[in-house]
Amino acid sequence: GSPVPAEERRLRDKKHLDDITAARLPPLHHSPAKLLSIEESIAIQIQQKEAYEEMQAKLAAQKLAERLNIKMLRFEPEGEASMQYREVRDED
Repeated sequence: GSPVPAEERRLRDKKHLDDITAARLPPLHHSPAKLLSIEESIAIQIQQKEAYEEMQAKLAAQKLAERLNIKMLRFEPEGEASMQYREVRDED
C-alpha cells in the first residue's frame, strides 16, 4: 500500500486512542514549567519555608490557646478611672 502521511497517521492514532480509552489529560490551567536558576530556586524555597513556619506558629498558638481556654479580652488595669481625667473640663 501507499505510505500514509504522518499527519493522517497521527489523527488516526488519536482517534484509535479515543476509541479505546476514556483517559484524558487535564486542561492546562497554568503556564508550563520553566527553568529557574539555582539562586531563584533557593530564594523561592526560603520564602516558602518562612511562610510555612509562620503558618505553623500561628496554628500552634491557636491550638495552645484553645487547649488552655485562653480568651483574649480587652485589658484595662485601672478600669474606667483611667479615662475619667479626660472628662474633666475647665469651667472658665
